Amino acid sequence: GVFLYNHLQQKVRNAEALAQKYKQQQEALSAQLQVVYEHRSRLERSLQKERGEHKKTKEDFLVYKLEAQEALNKEKQDSMNRYGALSSQHKILKNQHDDVKKQLLDLQLQHNSLKLEHRKSLETHGQKLAQLQQERDSEVTNLQDTVFKLREESKLLRKAHQEVHSQLLSAQ
Repeated sequence: GVFLYNHLQQKVRNAEALAQKYKQQQEALSAQLQVVYEHRSRLERSLQKERGEHKKTKEDFLVYKLEAQEALNKEKQDSMNRYGALSSQHKILKNQHDDVKKQLLDLQLQHNSLKLEHRKSLETHGQKLAQLQQERDSEVTNLQDTVFKLREESKLLRKAHQEVHSQLLSAQ
């Protein structure tokens, strides 16, 4: 009987431990379920808020779309007007460009002829300069020779002057 009693006691304790374990699991699941319900409630409120914001955003977008379409049409019209003005201005500028191009060609021809004349003038002036330098060099050489001769003559005259001076002194 004692053995049976201990065996039954052991089964009761195991059953109580199991019951305690299940009770803790139930409490944990209940707490988790409570958290899930609260989370779901917050998500539903958030969803309602998002739907309201989405509806407002959609309305704002439609208004924006209409305004953008009007602005685009206006911009398109302005662009067409500007294109017409730019096209006519382009034609005028193209004609001016052609005129300037023709003037440039004329000026290049004139420049080339002036360049040729300038080259000829430089050659002529170079020749004249070379000739003048030769003349100057020969004149300088002649003048140097004359200066040398005059110095020699001056030396001779001084020597003669000294001799005359010494003869005068001797005669006195």
